[in-house]
Amino acid sequence: MTSILTGDIIKSRSIKNPEVWLSTLKKALTQCSKNPSQWEIYRGDSFQLELENIGESLKAAIYIKACLKTIKGLDVRIAIGIGEKSFTGKTVVESNGEAFQFSGDTLESLKKEKVNLKIKTTNDQLNQELNLYLKLALTIMDHWTTNSAEIVKLYIEQPNALQEELGKLIGINQNAVSSRQKRAHLELIMQLEQHYRQKIIQLQA
Repeated sequence: MTSILTGDIIKSRSIKNPEVWLSTLKKALTQCSKNPSQWEIYRGDSFQLELENIGESLKAAIYIKACLKTIKGLDVRIAIGIGEKSFTGKTVVESNGEAFQFSGDTLESLKKEKVNLKIKTTNDQLNQELNLYLKLALTIMDHWTTNSAEIVKLYIEQPNALQEELGKLIGINQNAVSSRQKRAHLELIMQLEQHYRQKIIQLQA
């Protein structure tokens, strides 16, 4: 069983220099998987990422979203597919299986539904439950400012760092870090990530 994240950048054409978001996306995908064969950027502003640890899939989606939302005006649409893998190609976009099909089909439905994050697994009841949680979380995440997104990005990169240490990295004090984390509803989002992880692991039972 594996997890596939398929996504595309929203409003990428509004940025005159695509290298601005392209370098950010590449760094985000590299942070999610050190294995370059497990991710690829294609068709200009679309990407695919495979994470064999299915429990990591939502954290990766949140992280990629936070990274791209540090660029004013940008956002990302991500579909998570979890299932079997039947064929391993030279690159992730050449591989196939139900996880890939779930992810690709779900991305197409996102565009119609105007939702930016959704999951599909073999368990319909679990899909319904998790997608409700994700829809509620998006009421927060879709409205992250660049500052909120930056603090979420930093937290995921360095989960054990103190607020003071995070502040030093971006030149703000501990109180400012705390208030930005509150505005981003970081604690709530990470509680959801933990709950998602527990639910998803049941698929492997």
